[in-house]
Formats: sequence, C-alpha cells, structure tokens
Amino acid sequence: MIASIQFRHFKALRATGLQLQPFNLIIGPNGSGKSSLIQAILRFRNLAQLPLSSEPPGAGAACTGPELVFKFIPPFDGVEAHLCGVSESRCDQLNVSSSPPGAWDELRSKLMDVRVYLFDHYAMAMPSPRSGDAELITNGGNLAAVLAARRESNPDAYAAIESEAVRLMPEFSRIELRDAGNGKVELAMVLREDGDVIPADGLSQGNLYLLGLLVLGYDPAPPAIVCIEDLDRGIHPRMLRQARDLLYRLSYPDAFSLHREAVQVIATTHSPYLLDQFRDHPEEVVIAHKRGRAATFERLIDRPDLNELLQEGSLGEMWYAGILGGVPDEEIDIRPGKVRIEP
Repeated sequence: MIASIQFRHFKALRATGLQLQPFNLIIGPNGSGKSSLIQAILRFRNLAQLPLSSEPPGAGAACTGPELVFKFIPPFDGVEAHLCGVSESRCDQLNVSSSPPGAWDELRSKLMDVRVYLFDHYAMAMPSPRSGDAELITNGGNLAAVLAARRESNPDAYAAIESEAVRLMPEFSRIELRDAGNGKVELAMVLREDGDVIPADGLSQGNLYLLGLLVLGYDPAPPAIVCIEDLDRGIHPRMLRQARDLLYRLSYPDAFSLHREAVQVIATTHSPYLLDQFRDHPEEVVIAHKRGRAATFERLIDRPDLNELLQEGSLGEMWYAGILGGVPDEEIDIRPGKVRIEP
C-alpha cells in the first residue's frame, strides 16, 4: 500500500528514503532506523485520525524539524502525505494532497488498520478475557482469547490454524482452549505421544511465537499493514522458512489461492539465518546502514554487484562478515568489490 517514504531529521533517519514492497525484511545493527521506520508509519496512522492541516503540502517555514513524505501504490498513487514538525522531538502536522479528492478518505480508512507486533511469550502464556474481537494485540497477550473467538466465529480458519500448528510442531496433536474462570480462557496443547496437556506457560517461546504467527497468517480479515519487530526471536533457525511463509500468506494471497487484498508486511531481524531465506527474493531485503548517529536505507536488489555476491556465499554469511553493510560501526568498506569471503 505504501510505495515509498522519504525521511528528513526523523530520529536516526536524517536524510534517506525507502521504496517498499509487499514484503520487506529490514536488517541492520541496533540504532540503525529499523524501529524508526515502524514508528514513522505509526505516527502517520495516528495523525491520519485527526483533521487535516489547512496548509498545502510542503508549505510554510514551520517545518523545521522532522519531515516524512509518504507516497502510495495504485489506486492511491494520486495521494501524497507530508508529516512535519517544528522541533526535533515533534512531528505532528499532516498535509495531504489527494487526486481524486475522495481517494484520501478511502486510504485513511485503510491506515486505521496498521498493526505492529512485538511478541512477549510471558504475556502470550497468560489466560486472557474472552472477547468477540478476534484481533491479536501488540504483544500477543490475548492469544488464547483470539483463538477462542476464531474457533467460534470462523471454524474453518481455526481448523486451518490447528492443522498447521501440529504440522509445524509435530510433538503436539491439537490445541486445547480451557475455561480459566472469571470470564477468561487459557491456552494449552496436547502431546501426541501420551495425551498429556501442556499449559501455555509450559510451552516454549518458539511454540508461542509460531502460534502468534499462525493467527496472523490465517486471519480471514487481516489488516492493511502488519509490522513485526524481531521476527526471528525465539524461533529455531530450521523453522524460519516456515515463519516467513506464514507472513507470505498475507503479502501474496494469490500464491495461496486466497481471494483478498495483499497485506503489506514490514519485519525486522538480527538473524543471518532468516536473511538466508531471502536469497531468491533480494528485492524484499532492506539494509539499514548506520554511520555515527545517522542511518540510511539501501535495498539489496539495488546493489550493482548483487549477482557476483550471490556466487560468493550465503546472504547471512555476507551480512555477518560486513560485506553487505548493516553491521555495527566498524572500519568496513562496503563499496562493491571491496570485500570478499575467502573460500
């Protein structure tokens, strides 16, 4: 949905831009702007709920602080949004140009569906209040309630989640949802071998995170944009392809025979093993470079030496070695042809 974002003086993103794809994996060191990208999208969502400024986009000298420019894919390519502020800590004015005029109203309704996730396995293991709202909250803390609501409102979607869960975690035979009293429901899983019931607080971090990704990937009515921080966290390297594919269901519905609009996914990672899953999709990889206090974005597909690099080793190896950049500040020359992995 978002075609591109230009950044000026927004946190570490001093002067850079980024073109976005349906799926985007952002790699880079701490403090390189990965979270700032997601925060920019959240800031836009929050400001979009308010009345628009009467100033035309880009007008006035008041925009002396952070500035963000959003452009969009068809049918919203006639819309351009400018966010700006008067100081380093403020970016609270939104100006929009829209052609046709009604396009902004339709786009605005979709922006209300931006969702950001940073899973917390402790919160996910807790019983949660039953609710007819089947939408996962930011930390996944209502996982049990979402599964229970999904089972009631859309049994086919719930059955698909359970079927895929036991395929990915074959030690289990099914998901169990139990009444926890006081209007709450708790999650458990049943062991295949002996039928023992493992409560959620006995499940691993990776088990819970995979269940969270399953809920997102098999959402029958997903949000327009999904952002996930630290996608790899808690998941075994051999399961990372499956984690990626769960989110591909959102971004590429046609490939899974799903008849709905694509969801734009933005995920961050520090895992070279997850990066390795994108060797055949370099257009989906964004490298966040940090130099001092400033950060910039570079799409992997834009590197002129990409084909040569792909012959030298895995993406994860090259990232770890510093060849791709996107590593903590070191005296590493990331210009094409300057660094090689020795065989």
